[in-house]
Amino acid sequence: PAAAANTATSVSGRVDLDPALKAKAAPDDTVFILARPAQGPRMPLAVLRKKVADLPIDFTLDDSMAMSPDLKLSGVAELRIDARISKSGDAISRPGDLAGSISPVKPGATGLKIRIDQTVQ
Repeated sequence: PAAAANTATSVSGRVDLDPALKAKAAPDDTVFILARPAQGPRMPLAVLRKKVADLPIDFTLDDSMAMSPDLKLSGVAELRIDARISKSGDAISRPGDLAGSISPVKPGATGLKIRIDQTVQ
């Protein structure tokens, strides 16, 4: 018999901001929550965009948020989930942005906890 395909098409959890970094973030700064392959290309598989004012926030990333129909989070064995506060509002990480991540994560994982607790250098 053929191996079963990965049927887990989402990950979910909560993102919060470390109180020590609160003064470095404005309520209107953009928060990106991204799923990427834990290994290989850094192209996001799913992206959610929010504002700092929404934190802490419960999130779900799933295959419907794929940037490309050929690259879905259900198509990889392990993920890296990144949360980043962008001062510029740009999707590209820049020095001064605030970030946190968790890895490795298997598709289907729930109850993830990501704390934005670092400054991008």
